Amino acid sequence: MPMPWTYRHASKEWKAILDDLRDRMDLVSENSAYTAMDGVLQVFRRRLTAQQGLDFAGVLPSIPRAIFVANWKVQTPPLPFPDRATLVQEVKQVRQNHNLTPDNAIEATAWTLRRYMNKADLERVLAALPGGAAEFWYVEVSDPHELEQRIF
Repeated sequence: MPMPWTYRHASKEWKAILDDLRDRMDLVSENSAYTAMDGVLQVFRRRLTAQQGLDFAGVLPSIPRAIFVANWKVQTPPLPFPDRATLVQEVKQVRQNHNLTPDNAIEATAWTLRRYMNKADLERVLAALPGGAAEFWYVEVSDPHELEQRIF
């Protein structure tokens, strides 16, 4: 089996993800984009068991996968999914003194990461996760081609 693209070209893929995130959130730096995405991933992760989280991480591109599992305290019980506004406020609390995360951080992260993931694999994993997980990663677009996988 050949090496997966996400491993062989991790730096190129990561740069493209950061560029998409920065542009989608209208941020000025990759650092701000990274902080926003990290917050989104942490907030989502808090709602999953370790196995559910590993299943989800398995469909992420390589660097977001590493960020998703970094420093995870797997013994902490999962939280329920609250409303979107509460989730956004929670994202903004991650590294609060260095966080310029906009209100569209969850949607922008979902829009961006969906473009680098296999849609069928993502939908299969989301269907097996707790209620609220699929809604968390849902993105409404006028043109479905926006979410087509960019890099294979």
